[in-house]
Amino acid sequence: MKDESRIEKLRSLKAQARVGGGDERVRRQHEQGKLTARERLDLLLDKGSFHEIDMFVTHRARDFGMEAKKFLSDSVVTGWGTIEGRLVYVYSQDFTVFGGSLSQVHSEKICKVMDMAIKNGAPLIGLNDSGGARIQEGVVSLGGYADIFLRNTLASGVIPQISAIMGPCAGGAVYSPALTDFIFMVQNSSYMFVTGPDVVKAVTHEEVSFEDLGGASVHAEISGVCHYVADSEADCLFLMRMLLGFLPQNNMEDPPFVESSDDPLRSELALDSIVPDNPNKPYDMRDVIRMVVDDGDFLEIQAAYAPNIVIGFARLGGHSVGIVANQPEHLAGVLDINAAEKAARFVRFCDCFNVPLVTLVDVPGFLPGTTQEHGGIIRHGAKLLYAFCEATVPKITVIIRKAYGGAYDVMNSKHIRADVNLAWPTAEIAVMGPEGAVNIIFRKEILKSVDSESKRADLVEEYRDAFAHPYVAAGMGYLDDVIEPHETRTRLINALEMLSNKRDANPAKKHGNIPL
Repeated sequence: MKDESRIEKLRSLKAQARVGGGDERVRRQHEQGKLTARERLDLLLDKGSFHEIDMFVTHRARDFGMEAKKFLSDSVVTGWGTIEGRLVYVYSQDFTVFGGSLSQVHSEKICKVMDMAIKNGAPLIGLNDSGGARIQEGVVSLGGYADIFLRNTLASGVIPQISAIMGPCAGGAVYSPALTDFIFMVQNSSYMFVTGPDVVKAVTHEEVSFEDLGGASVHAEISGVCHYVADSEADCLFLMRMLLGFLPQNNMEDPPFVESSDDPLRSELALDSIVPDNPNKPYDMRDVIRMVVDDGDFLEIQAAYAPNIVIGFARLGGHSVGIVANQPEHLAGVLDINAAEKAARFVRFCDCFNVPLVTLVDVPGFLPGTTQEHGGIIRHGAKLLYAFCEATVPKITVIIRKAYGGAYDVMNSKHIRADVNLAWPTAEIAVMGPEGAVNIIFRKEILKSVDSESKRADLVEEYRDAFAHPYVAAGMGYLDDVIEPHETRTRLINALEMLSNKRDANPAKKHGNIPL
């Protein structure tokens, strides 16, 4: 065979592999508003940077006539490329080949890039679009899923792992994304569920649509499984690129520093009046965040889930930071089960990957009631406490307004190893709010009074003057300083730079036992 014909054969085989399941299946994919596996990678990665591996792999199954149905690359495209010039490893499931179902070789291909990502210390991105396990291969495909799950677990806290759900994701297929750090979904075309609508109907007699059972809105607002919902696949892939810009390559590196034109000494005078005079009146904590961070850019995570707490990434003086903030606009910023879990997972991620934590506090306490108590608010609230206690990254706290009861302790207080604790003059730090405290401390005195309501009002005002301010805590050294609100940006940037060489460690152990 001439060299030219050998090269022509190589080119022909590669062209065959790039077509996936064939033109007709690609057309159907496009008709559904979905991109193909390789088209998605072209949008995700820097132009021309993708290097595919295992293009010539085909499945090994011989039952059910499968030996006559083989496609180069099988049902997943794997390899590496760059995002903003930084190395990432990727896999993209190909729905045009056997519905993207997972075979033995499909699993082997994914495991290979996962092993490479761990060894070489680079993020792993999975684009999921699969009908689940390949039934024709039986337990072999189930074993393939478990091989992936193991690597997800071993990679956790070592490299960032990001999953995008670009189609159906059912049964065992949901657990690999669930083990990763962030999950992206696309509105009206992404679905995640352990059992589909047909099985639900057969077992529980409940009729439910794909969208209502496991659509993007369900997982973004109700279950909390999803971190971001995009309007289109292109938007989803763009958001993933944005997220990676805040993260280091691995747990041994610091997040990338991005030079900003935003003056680190900028004062934001609007902050001086953002907190209402009425302590029961809400304001939007995201306004505070945007006024403080570089260029007002804040990448919020899980915005629709547990909105009483806000989490996300931003930059301060060019440094990537993770922000955790109570949100007075929702449930007065109270901590409940969902908020505690949401924030705890985020805090632990930031600690894994050397992202400093900035905590903005305005919390009246934990949400009371039988629903919360019976749901385990004690255990779930302890997760957030555990996460902050365990974290050794630079930790800075600013108390904006309320910091009542145990929630004061939990929200990154000085007592659990916060490095710099600041407060605005509007801060109120106490065991509970003035009304509740007066009703307990002066109960008998109020009952004996001729005008009990007037007496109560006077006592509340006295208590507020004595305790509803930051100076008692500052006098005890629990606050490092009380600052004017417009100074916040400058003080946070200075604190981050001061803490840039922080070294802290936890006692030697295999791992702790977080209250799951």
